[in-house]
Amino acid sequence: MKANAMKDRMLLVLAALVLLTGCRAPYQYTGSVIDPPKPATHYTLADNQSQPFELGAPSDDVTLLYFGYTNCPNFCPTTMGTWKQVRQELGAAADNVRFVMISVDPARDTEPVLREYLAYFDPTFIGIRPTLEQVEALSREYGVGVDSHAAGTRDPATAHTKHGSYTYVLDRAGQLRLLFHLDADAAPMAADIKQLLREN
Repeated sequence: MKANAMKDRMLLVLAALVLLTGCRAPYQYTGSVIDPPKPATHYTLADNQSQPFELGAPSDDVTLLYFGYTNCPNFCPTTMGTWKQVRQELGAAADNVRFVMISVDPARDTEPVLREYLAYFDPTFIGIRPTLEQVEALSREYGVGVDSHAAGTRDPATAHTKHGSYTYVLDRAGQLRLLFHLDADAAPMAADIKQLLREN
């Protein structure tokens, strides 16, 4: 009898362990979650290789998006440096992530300038040079404050252009899912991106 009772207790313990390991807590994102996800408007844009880039369309990749410009003295190089670390943290998963900087200063950010600037951080980073009309439309959609220099009303040789400080994350369905502030750390950003890749 005692042997049977002990056997029953062991089976109960094993069953409890199975239940505990199978019922993990939901993943908690470190970035700011957009809930419900916001479908992004589909734009066909020109990248820094003169190739069309489909933004907001369903894709095999998760997309990180940042609005900046190559003459930026602080926010942009800081963000690109963080992205470089994120890509390293992602390992093989980086093959399914696009890192995209949209220039808010297309007058100065020509394709060669964008290529050289981004290659300094990582040659896989993509630069987008939109038209002024596209800059205005995108800045409205993503809530990016772009000043009058983007519209060409200030001296382009010396002007600093106001822009956002967030990294926007679009999932494979082309929906805005996460925001990361300028001071976000690379490791938790990479963990969030891996989770998005697992989800869809």
